[in-house]
Amino acid sequence: MSKRIDLLRLDYTFSVIVPMLLAIFLNELNPFHHIDIILGFIFLAITGNTWNDVIDMRDPEEKETLERVEGYHPREIFTIGLTTFILGVTLLMRTCLANPINGVLLIIIIVMVLLYCVWYKPVPILNHILLGASHILLPYFIIKFDAGLIGPGDPWLTTIEWILMLTFFSFAITGQLVHEVIDNDSMRKKLSLKQCQIAIWISSIITLVLGTMVFIFFPANYKFYFIPFIFFPIGTMFTFRRPTESTKGVKDVGILIGNFLLLYFICLIILQMAGVI
Repeated sequence: MSKRIDLLRLDYTFSVIVPMLLAIFLNELNPFHHIDIILGFIFLAITGNTWNDVIDMRDPEEKETLERVEGYHPREIFTIGLTTFILGVTLLMRTCLANPINGVLLIIIIVMVLLYCVWYKPVPILNHILLGASHILLPYFIIKFDAGLIGPGDPWLTTIEWILMLTFFSFAITGQLVHEVIDNDSMRKKLSLKQCQIAIWISSIITLVLGTMVFIFFPANYKFYFIPFIFFPIGTMFTFRRPTESTKGVKDVGILIGNFLLLYFICLIILQMAGVI
């Protein structure tokens, strides 16, 4: 049972769920009005995970993937992704039909993920931009359009939302950089450990500065809930205080922190719905 669940890599789905929960929290929306979008993106995240594994199964250096899918044929893994793709797109049809712009955004997301999986995963920076835009920025927009918060001529994001989105984007890129260093992926293959350390530090400092700006400029009743984003990059900089090989444990800690954030925002939304905050 555990091995079957591991194929889905559900612990990675936080990366697409948290931005949508953030849109719901900041705009004080009812999450049940958008549950089909949230579940639809969970299905699509599983599609991305499984189809990425299908591609990685051809590479003998992808030892972690090969261990996870041991005993399975690529067509079986592909079938899982195809099933979740059909389910995910079907759940998203409602908002796409009601808001054609969301249909366009969904197509862009799917294309970006396919570009990442098939061609651009080995390309540093560009792979981060594709993942960041498809997992953070565009799903956030889809929730706002679905809630009717963006009309003709309206800005898609307020100034504080831009700062917050950039904070999340930088935070996600930092996590992806750490991921690549530990797994010896694209960036690690092209840069030395010292250069990787510098890149992670720069990304962490940007996240720290942006997180501090969010804390300073956010409305008083919400700003304290964003204090964690000041401390997260400090922890990353401490972990990479020296240009040494990091263990798989660092990657696991990052995934756990991402899932803790998922629970954190679920808690905030429940408190908001109850009128506590």
